[in-house]
Amino acid sequence: MKRWQADATLALIALIWGSTFVMVKNALDAVEPMTFVGWRFWLASLFLVILFRRRMRGLVRGEVLAGGLIGVWLALGYIFQTIGLQTTTSAKAGFITGLSVVIVPVLATALLRRPPGRGASAGIVAATVGLGFLSLDRNLRVQSGDLWVLGCAFAFALHIVTVSRFSPHYDAVRLAVVQIATVAVLATGAALAFETPRASLPADTWFAIAFTGVAATALAFGLQVYVQRFTTPTHTALLFSLEPVFAALFGWALASEVLGAKELVGCGLILAGMLVAELGDGQVSESPASLPASPVAGDARSK
Repeated sequence: MKRWQADATLALIALIWGSTFVMVKNALDAVEPMTFVGWRFWLASLFLVILFRRRMRGLVRGEVLAGGLIGVWLALGYIFQTIGLQTTTSAKAGFITGLSVVIVPVLATALLRRPPGRGASAGIVAATVGLGFLSLDRNLRVQSGDLWVLGCAFAFALHIVTVSRFSPHYDAVRLAVVQIATVAVLATGAALAFETPRASLPADTWFAIAFTGVAATALAFGLQVYVQRFTTPTHTALLFSLEPVFAALFGWALASEVLGAKELVGCGLILAGMLVAELGDGQVSESPASLPASPVAGDARSK
């Protein structure tokens, strides 16, 4: 595959991920959040097990334990994000979720003793200011939905940090499948405890579950595993930063969501912070071989 073809595929994945915010928000009119996440990840787990059935034969106990721990943070991220989408816009949710990129250096400093460089520090400052512009109203209050999504960003950041601890020691694909299955189990347990799960859902809700589970999680995962070998980490980071932009565009086109001037400034600062945090220190190798073997095991962006 040529590099431009790989880049185009990664841009398509970012487009798919961006489209899921408004899709999930609309689906939540007919299904409760943890039930939605449970159905979504059972479908994704089944699809991935079928897709990588030969690879799964080598599954070992360490991968189950590590993948299970990583899956806890991933489950919290998706549950918090889905709950937040009930009371915030898909555009705001997309940009606030993107804050996980700039939260990672802070957590890595605290948990892994890896201090952030100048670029990451500048990105943290820009994104934090942007969050204030995006989320605070005139009375300096934050909507509950924004707080839930901010909790999602922290959970996704913890997911990335935990992955960086375990992924060098295990098979990336098996680790990713285990963590996705863990999300399915935990979300289903939470739905049984706090909601009333049901299978009699409208057709458009089942379409949203199927699209997010198969296309936005399992299929996007399979594609990314393959195509990231043919491009660079810098290209990947830049293309994936388009996800919240696509979320805002789909929110505007499909749900008539409009951001004011203050919110647009906040979105711009968050996007700039994401890019500076990922690319500003020039520490990313330009060799395609240096890419992570798994998007879900190496990144929390599989929305």
